[in-house]
Amino acid sequence: MILYGMIDSGNCYKPRLLMAKLGLVFTNVEVSSHTGETRKAEFVAKNPNAMVPLLELDDGRRLAESNAILLYLAEGTRFLPADKYQRGLAYQWLFFEQYSHEPYIAVRKALLTFPERARDATPERLAVTLERGNKALGVMNRHLEDNAFFAGGAFSVADIALYAYTHAAEQGGFQLDAYPAVAAWLNRVQADPGHVPIEWLP
Repeated sequence: MILYGMIDSGNCYKPRLLMAKLGLVFTNVEVSSHTGETRKAEFVAKNPNAMVPLLELDDGRRLAESNAILLYLAEGTRFLPADKYQRGLAYQWLFFEQYSHEPYIAVRKALLTFPERARDATPERLAVTLERGNKALGVMNRHLEDNAFFAGGAFSVADIALYAYTHAAEQGGFQLDAYPAVAAWLNRVQADPGHVPIEWLP
């Protein structure tokens, strides 16, 4: 398999982390949006949405969107709950991550750390992303006060999806010490067998 992605992207880290845990052999190909590579015709022919990550299977078929890739790879493994309701909870948190978490926590980090995004880092945009990112962290913290993980009482794709940007949230100006249950969960995620950091490549 081939995984097209960016080493500094949390969305691209998600499938790399799961593939490392599953011991899957794959080739990582760096395609950076910072330099416009994702918008070049050669890549757009592979993914018309011009975004990474993109997983190319051994037979040439392709799958985009980080959480869709997680679900595909997790099928039949410990990372996707077997119980229908618990699996539904995993889906719930995957949707929460993309709708209520990533657009604020990840985007605020990008605005503050990527030079090409600096022009978009208006005071209004930074204020909104801080407020809504803190709301997402608060929702997570309340859940984790009574639960070790996000779905089914065990580590799953929901935890991988939410970990990817949460573990780097302080780079976006979020204070994780205000969310002790989230901080404890980050440690549990890192302790799960096969964990690799975001910089890891096969």
